Amino acid sequence: MKDDRTHPFRHSSEDARAARRIPDTPQTRAPAYRLAFTDADFLMREELRPVRLQLELLKPQMILDERGVESTVVMFGGARIPAPENKDQAKTPVLAELTRYYAEARLFAQRVTERSLASYGREFVICTGGGPGVMEAGNRGAADAGGQSIGLNIVLPHEQAPNPYVTPDLSFNFHYFAIRKMHFLMRAKAITVFPGGFGTLDEMFEALTLIQTHRMKRVPLILFGRDWWERLVNWEMLAEVGTIARADLDLLSFVETAEEALAILDSWDYGCA
Repeated sequence: MKDDRTHPFRHSSEDARAARRIPDTPQTRAPAYRLAFTDADFLMREELRPVRLQLELLKPQMILDERGVESTVVMFGGARIPAPENKDQAKTPVLAELTRYYAEARLFAQRVTERSLASYGREFVICTGGGPGVMEAGNRGAADAGGQSIGLNIVLPHEQAPNPYVTPDLSFNFHYFAIRKMHFLMRAKAITVFPGGFGTLDEMFEALTLIQTHRMKRVPLILFGRDWWERLVNWEMLAEVGTIARADLDLLSFVETAEEALAILDSWDYGCA
């Protein structure tokens, strides 16, 4: 472990090692004697939930800072959309058609990462949910360009693992959905959304609401596949009945290709947004 102390006190890791070498007695075997920060049973208690939330916020934040990641391009999209070469494995005909968005996501991530490398890979780093489908396409495109990318995985009831294209040192795992969503948006300079299911919709509307209510600085929010999104959500109806302002529709941009999305990034005035 790197010794990064700026104070003269004994490092906590030294005490943790020393605690494993103590004499074996009834007192030292008692749970009460364990160092609090090495006691997993204690840390998992209900009363420690606020501490676990803080730790889950801090760990990725500190690692991203140490790796010099200053801004990200977020890619949301369906986990069930296969790569074009695996089109025959799609569970439905529509999913087979949606493989074109896997290809566009991969190309978009590659192009963004090529630009990111011009700033030493610190700006506009691709960030996905770390899973399969469109998420895999994003990380894969970044790897195609020889750059790093972030994967923000979440613990789910069924066994799953990060896709193999996530940069290992930037592959994170979360227990709390809320903290994961914060990390998606804290450094985002652009948000792209591809066809997907409940998770994709949740992430999209969370970001859209934060921008609409000025809780988050406005960034490009780009939806791939106008037909998909207009069939799924009646945006015009929301404006017509007044549940959103008509100006809120301007928060969205619709594209079909990676090149169209890149053109939006190129034209965006980040100084005034």
